[in-house]
Amino acid sequence: MFLDTIIIVLGFIGLIWGADKFVFGASALARNFGVSPLMIGLTIVAFGTSAPEIFSSAIAALNNKPELAIGNALGSNLFNVGVALGVAALISPLKPPESLISKEIPALLFVTFVTGALLFDLFLGRFDAVVLIFITGFFGYKLFRKQSRVGALPEVGDSDLAPVNSAKAVTYLIAGLVLLVLSAEVLVAAAVSIAEFFDVSEAIIGLTVVALGTSLPELAASVTCVLKGHHDLAIGNIIGSNILNLLAVLPLPGLLSPGLIQSPLLFRDYTGVLLLTCLLAYFCFDCIKKQKMIGRLHGIAFLLIYCGWFTVMLVRVQA
Repeated sequence: MFLDTIIIVLGFIGLIWGADKFVFGASALARNFGVSPLMIGLTIVAFGTSAPEIFSSAIAALNNKPELAIGNALGSNLFNVGVALGVAALISPLKPPESLISKEIPALLFVTFVTGALLFDLFLGRFDAVVLIFITGFFGYKLFRKQSRVGALPEVGDSDLAPVNSAKAVTYLIAGLVLLVLSAEVLVAAAVSIAEFFDVSEAIIGLTVVALGTSLPELAASVTCVLKGHHDLAIGNIIGSNILNLLAVLPLPGLLSPGLIQSPLLFRDYTGVLLLTCLLAYFCFDCIKKQKMIGRLHGIAFLLIYCGWFTVMLVRVQA
């Protein structure tokens, strides 16, 4: 127990340091190659911070624990918007980029609704996994086709970022990513050990301990982005990670361990994901239309909904 606690503390330290180096490398690459921070957030940062979810869900599915993997994906999306974006907005108001209205937000809503339709029969199988993988391939094709068609985007203005050559930026990017993944994995392993010591069910471990642990990179990266003024990276990281959690994490249990799922995962947990996603979309549309910021009141709303979901889950578990 004591050793697990020490590992958790070290895991937090590793996540914070790794997130700082990872965001630094991503920002430097964005400036060097003339790629917008939002694009970097939606791709490199989002994939990097979603790597713990992908890895841990694959292991859970291979160990015939599909509900732990599904709970990880849904719990991570709840945490990303409810806590990571909520905390980021509390620290500093965020300015959502206008492109969110026509591109990223519709994509997130589409993926979220499709996921709900696939889970509605309380079964996650290979057909469901193939549908999600097909959508992943389609989005990837559209993204890179557009990037190659428009060429280099306007250079990123980063007055507070010292010049860094691309080789050094890639080194920081990879080192930060490796530290993020390793720190998240050891933290989750220690946290699961403590949870099992107190005889907590696998479903709750997936929704809470594993989801929290694997989502810490998103929290650390988002807070770091906000502190450095990279609002596009912070918002793009959350939206991109949530899309990847549904498109790249959920197919794993469907492919490796297809089967029935518990109804609370749909009616309680997916409903929470849908509510937070729709609220995020509304806030972004409203703020962009009125040229406002996603501020502290929005952040409090995200946190309150997450706390409400968490309370309902604990009450039903104890009932």
